[in-house]
Amino acid sequence: QVQLAESGGGSVQAGGSLRLSCVASMLPNYCMAWFRQAPGKEREGVASITSTSRPSYEDSVKGRFTISRDYIKKTIYLQMNSLKPEDTAMYYCAATPATCTVATAIGLFNYWGQGTQVTVSS
Repeated sequence: QVQLAESGGGSVQAGGSLRLSCVASMLPNYCMAWFRQAPGKEREGVASITSTSRPSYEDSVKGRFTISRDYIKKTIYLQMNSLKPEDTAMYYCAATPATCTVATAIGLFNYWGQGTQVTVSS
């Protein structure tokens, strides 16, 4: 059974940094991604990384966020720098056996974590 567990969320001031982690009990050939959802808004893709470590980013986080994966630890990370109040959201880890980018339809991600809250104050 596939399990995903996120951690690393918290409350920081604008300009600060956080690193999110997601431990996934699946085969390393899965494509993985980070999504976020703010109150009253739809869930959106933030960053993704393929089984060959090819990254993809949503435009608003390019240059600020970095996604990476550790195949031995079965963990993906999202390093978030220069955080802005608009980054405030619940962040979710997701996975799909197909390849993916942040443009991949959300319905193709069949495995999800429970989420970790990120709050950025001004």
